[in-house]
Amino acid sequence: MASHQRAASVATVREKSYFEQQREELIGEIAMSFEHVLANINKLNRSLEAVIAVGNEFSSVEALWSQFENVMGKDPEQQDAAEQEQEQEGDDDDSHNDNAAAKSESEAEAGHVKSEDEAGGRR
Repeated sequence: MASHQRAASVATVREKSYFEQQREELIGEIAMSFEHVLANINKLNRSLEAVIAVGNEFSSVEALWSQFENVMGKDPEQQDAAEQEQEQEGDDDDSHNDNAAAKSESEAEAGHVKSEDEAGGRR
């Protein structure tokens, strides 16, 4: 009788319920769907890399056209005015440096005179 009960319990273990069968089928379908999603993501990644590579190939052409646009877009009068402004700024910087040196010399002299006055007042 014990062997009959074991056989019955083994038979129930081997037989899967309807729920378990459906669950296994759904898990299999989900696994296949994930594999398809992964394959499609890999395709998309390769396509994006190809698009970026094509875009990078045009960077030198874009730089050349930008340079051409900058050259052609400038007026000769504007270019002359810009050069004159740069020259004036260079001159202004030199005169500013001269003025700063003269100012520090005069401040040093004034400080020296003030020190002598204070020293004289103490005597």
